[in-house]
Amino acid sequence: MSKDETPVVEPNNVDQIRDIIFGSQMRDYEKRFISLEKRVMSESDRLRSETSNRLDALESYIKQEVGSLMDQLSTERGEREDDTRHLTETINKGASDTDKKMSQLQDQLNQGQAELRDSLLEQSKSLLNELQNVRNTLTESLERSTEELTDEKASRRDLADMFSEIAMRLNGEFKVVGSESNDQQ
Repeated sequence: MSKDETPVVEPNNVDQIRDIIFGSQMRDYEKRFISLEKRVMSESDRLRSETSNRLDALESYIKQEVGSLMDQLSTERGEREDDTRHLTETINKGASDTDKKMSQLQDQLNQGQAELRDSLLEQSKSLLNELQNVRNTLTESLERSTEELTDEKASRRDLADMFSEIAMRLNGEFKVVGSESNDQQ
């Protein structure tokens, strides 16, 4: 082969060169993506489990409160029946006392229900705020990870410029300014 002839680059050689230059980076990116995916899945599973546990706790609390209210209602119903019997025996004393006691019991029941509703509402709001905070934290973490990966990867433009330069050098069309003086010597 004379000096003027340029070496013919076979497609297999280009693939080998590409694998040598970028193979480790691509494998590293693939490992990072797999690691990030595992981390996101783990965080998602943890969040799902935590949410499930909290909802189970809330359900248990609500059942306990409903049971307590049912017991209270049962007790109050018994008290009302006793009061009604007592009042019917002493009806001559005053029908107005009966109405007054019934009104007081109804107010207590309404107040207890209102307090329970307020308590449940506050706990629901608190749980929703916590879920929102966890979701925001997870979203921020995912965005940071995505930005880190985006910042670290080579752009398509940079890769195209580098491949063009390699092709030109292999074809002898690209000469580095400092290498011309070395070639002439």
